[in-house]
Amino acid sequence: MNTQLNKTFIYFICCVSAMGGLLFGYDWVVIGGAKPFYETFFGISGDPAMQGLAMSIAIAGCLFGAMVAGSFSDLWGRRPLLLLSAVVFLVSAYMTGAVDTFVPFLVARLIGGVAIGVASGMSPMYIAEVSPSATRGRMVSINQLTIVLGILAAQIVNLLIAEPMPAGMELPPIDSWNCQMGWRWMFWAEAFPAAVFLLLVLFIPESPRWLMIKGKDEKAEEVFEKIGGKGYAKVELEAIKAAGNSNNEDNRRLATIFRKPYLSLIILGIIIAAFQQWCGTNVIFNYAQEIFANAGYDLGDMLFNIVLTGITNVVFTFVALYAVDKIGRKLLMLIGSGGLFAIYLILGSCYYFKVSGFLMVILVMLAIACYAMTLGPVTWVLLAEIFPNKIRGVAMAVCTFALWTGCFTLTYSFPLLNASLGSYGTFWLYSAICLAGFLYFGRKLPETKGKTLEEIEKELVKQ
Repeated sequence: MNTQLNKTFIYFICCVSAMGGLLFGYDWVVIGGAKPFYETFFGISGDPAMQGLAMSIAIAGCLFGAMVAGSFSDLWGRRPLLLLSAVVFLVSAYMTGAVDTFVPFLVARLIGGVAIGVASGMSPMYIAEVSPSATRGRMVSINQLTIVLGILAAQIVNLLIAEPMPAGMELPPIDSWNCQMGWRWMFWAEAFPAAVFLLLVLFIPESPRWLMIKGKDEKAEEVFEKIGGKGYAKVELEAIKAAGNSNNEDNRRLATIFRKPYLSLIILGIIIAAFQQWCGTNVIFNYAQEIFANAGYDLGDMLFNIVLTGITNVVFTFVALYAVDKIGRKLLMLIGSGGLFAIYLILGSCYYFKVSGFLMVILVMLAIACYAMTLGPVTWVLLAEIFPNKIRGVAMAVCTFALWTGCFTLTYSFPLLNASLGSYGTFWLYSAICLAGFLYFGRKLPETKGKTLEEIEKELVKQ
């Protein structure tokens, strides 16, 4: 059966879906490079409250997008939600760069956050539902790879668009090209990949597992045949039918997934999602200036160090593509949580003893590498795998909501923790969280490597 797999078709539909991750990564990071220029343009450079609102309002959109995506994807299908996210990314990219006043700018960023919330859940879920079990981990990890490539692309685009500023200048002049047009083009640049995403989604099929849930067996069989031939299609259809998935309105209700037999799975999914954020690695991207400044680096060195972390992030995400189907999900989660526990313990100790210099950069890069090859991609793989077909949409939405809630609380709390506990205390706290995650995953996390989604459902759902 494996010899009949249409690898070209599989990679095409998975890579198209993963473009949602590319736009997610770009949209999430592009605002950082545009920040000094739009703040000067809108006159909020001296207003921390408005600066924070501009940077964080997209998270509110993420939370909304993540929640509505689940129910609507179960109702309308996975493909229409991918199409919707592409349209919203395109509209947001144009609006954000076109506005001339601050409130419409906030509205445009809020809309962009909705697209991120939808794409962050839909892309890995669609990939999981169309991928053969033997390569599903690698295919879903492509989504994480496109996220980090989107982050790197945003950093490169910002660098290429912005005109050089004189040394020593704290704020750009309002009449400069950067403040009048540069920041606009940073956002407009996103419209080009968004348009490509919108076009290509038209050429991918609906998820065959969603089609089966809706009773469209013939259409599902056609998709499976394109993926792996008639024999593959027959095996997949029989497995899905044996799992007993049905088109039931109750499957789209939140109350359903918080009752037996799904409650334990939802708790596991929420913990996996929240832990990916509260393991602490994302603060290195969001607060690189403070982290490297506390390690003794000036602004110029700090910018170079950020490039190093970005390259490390991409390189070790490629490692994850190979490892996730070879090593397995559970072992990678244990390596990630255990590795970060040790790295943060050492990093916090270095801060405590006022160690500075390149050792700190190495430790930060080790943390990024550990996260990029384990917790970053494997979280999305597990969330896309562990839920039964009939509740996957709404369950994925709940877990994505938990992930973005974790992102918000992590981002918001870091300055407060850093001020009250110091850099050493903050990273020791993250170390303790990682130790707790290591112990929890060692006891509760199942291994899903090499199993079909229906086999996973049979093992995990206890009636």
